[in-house]
Amino acid sequence: MNNDIFLCLWYDDNAEESAEFYCKIFNGKITADTPVVMNVDLFGQKLMLLNGGPHFKKNASVSFMVICETEDEVQKYWDQLLDGGMVLMPLDSYSWSKKYGWIQDKYGVTWQIFLGEKQAEQKIIPTLMFIHENNGKAMEAMELYTKIFPNSKIGNILRYGDGSEGHPSPEPADNIQHAHFEIDGYSFFCMDNSYDHQFDFNEGISMVVMTDDQEQTDHYWNTLISDGGRESMCGWLKDKFGFSWQIVPKRLIQLMSDPDQEKSQKVVQAMMKMQKIMIQDLENAYDS
Repeated sequence: MNNDIFLCLWYDDNAEESAEFYCKIFNGKITADTPVVMNVDLFGQKLMLLNGGPHFKKNASVSFMVICETEDEVQKYWDQLLDGGMVLMPLDSYSWSKKYGWIQDKYGVTWQIFLGEKQAEQKIIPTLMFIHENNGKAMEAMELYTKIFPNSKIGNILRYGDGSEGHPSPEPADNIQHAHFEIDGYSFFCMDNSYDHQFDFNEGISMVVMTDDQEQTDHYWNTLISDGGRESMCGWLKDKFGFSWQIVPKRLIQLMSDPDQEKSQKVVQAMMKMQKIMIQDLENAYDS
């Protein structure tokens, strides 16, 4: 599995508690433990938990679909995630799954627990909900993302108008009810939704892309902010749909991890002043 692409969840000082909670539920392990960043491995998938302060709250515009192989497995995850959480769609039998439910856990992360066919080896699949001014743009987003990243493809697509004769939907027939796509081998689901939710994409859940060099960094950065995206600080940006990305050169992590604290601190200070990360400028700060 490609662990150069992974999700980042924003916390207000309780990332460690949350990491332990998920590792217990999904039999995962903590792979990095610092005051700011916790990394966990769940089913071979990397997830980053960031203690960033009170600025952003996670919401259901990005949820996590957990593909389960048995009804007992669905029930096991559901019961544990329900501890302090809130049901968004009750655990029940639906047309798309014999056992499915949607839940928000006590840390604000939303999970769709689903009995169904696994998509390749990835068990937890982030699901993007295109709402408000993005409603109807799920197809456009899939086309953009799969064009930008290598080893990418659009998979199965179900539109609201497909096979729903006699069951009128409030959604336009062309809107995406459910679709699968991959960027550089990492699976996503997405959907359009016309409901006026009180949330939308924000920095509470972002996508991290680790890059090999400046050329790759420039390519992802420039293409993701094109046509209406916007730059933020420290390698963060928002694409034209308002979805947040962190474009992070691997060299930055190496320099920041240097045991010489004075040098690593200079690198951090240089990075804090950047929008797009410039590797040569980091090297210069390190050598200064």
